[in-house]
Amino acid sequence: MSDIELEQRVRYPPFEPGRFEPGALPIATQTTTVAENVATGEVIPAMAKLPPSFCLGTEDGWLIQQRYLYQGEPYDDSNISRADTFVERGKIPRLVKLHRRGWYLTPNPIHRFVRKFMSFSVWVLLGALGYLFIEPVLSSRGIPSMGTGTIRIGLLDYPALTIVVVPLLFAPLIMRVAANISDLIHQRKFLQSAPVDPSIVINGSAVANEPLELSVEFPEKRNDWTNIEVMWRVGILPPARDEIFQSLGRAKDTQPPPGLTTSLPHHWEVGLDDGTGGGEESPMEHHEVKGGLFLRPMRVMEFGGRSSWKGGMITLSPPPNAWPGTVSTPIVRIHWEIIIRMERPKGGSLMFVKPLIVGHPERPVSIEDLPTNDGRTESDQL
Repeated sequence: MSDIELEQRVRYPPFEPGRFEPGALPIATQTTTVAENVATGEVIPAMAKLPPSFCLGTEDGWLIQQRYLYQGEPYDDSNISRADTFVERGKIPRLVKLHRRGWYLTPNPIHRFVRKFMSFSVWVLLGALGYLFIEPVLSSRGIPSMGTGTIRIGLLDYPALTIVVVPLLFAPLIMRVAANISDLIHQRKFLQSAPVDPSIVINGSAVANEPLELSVEFPEKRNDWTNIEVMWRVGILPPARDEIFQSLGRAKDTQPPPGLTTSLPHHWEVGLDDGTGGGEESPMEHHEVKGGLFLRPMRVMEFGGRSSWKGGMITLSPPPNAWPGTVSTPIVRIHWEIIIRMERPKGGSLMFVKPLIVGHPERPVSIEDLPTNDGRTESDQL
């Protein structure tokens, strides 16, 4: 006789995962006993009462895995027939309660433009510095120089290239400030007259990898909502930072493992997320709203079907890949949500988000190539 253990293994994409080599980062592992003293002949009946395992990602890439161990070895449950879908009723993470339900606004599109423009400005600056470095060599060979003269500003002389480079460096800062001020104004206007929450009714039960049927009713439908679209998506939320430290055998006050930043107490809470986003993950938000009014994209996520709202029953197709149902543990958080987007002529789109408890499929699922993104709010393409 031996125990059945649930093993969860996570190598979660950090902020801007494209800058990291996944295979060089550690895998956090957490093991929990789910059944004690199970005889060999009773393993299959015992496993049939548990949700199926899943493997999202690969050993040398980003990885979110949940599997079972029996006698200390991984147990293959792919052939176990479960009578019905399994719905986990764990405690909803505070990350969902604070950041992924209710009304949300769309950040000013200038934020996205500024990020691209800043890269261009840096390249211009590096090019100007490189040109000034090699200009004496060019002059010694009789090649005429450009922009190397000086201009006087106040009591100091500066290279003429300053006229071109400096405005390019300060322009993104000015545009970012203007975009944040615009965002704050829109947030304040929204808080003064927030609409009534729509009513969302699910027909039957929501099950992963199956179509979702629902109906949406609006107690208050405003005239400036030009088009209403209903969609759903699944993703993986960041694991709790303290759990990651514990699973990797590191104390909270020591150097963080690769992929995690040092603690940022003003931008994250213990148990809320992994803290890698810092101040980069969203534009400026109104201080009166706990959790903010901008919807943070999940760093691993995939959309299912979407449909225009015209009243009546709506059927949404499942996401392209096979996903597990809702999982709410400190280290693995599979999250499903319904998004209703209202297009408006001014102030950007308005969104209403409702978390969705989705049942697991009857068989284990796997995804080799996880769909990742940088995690910035302005990069969320809805």
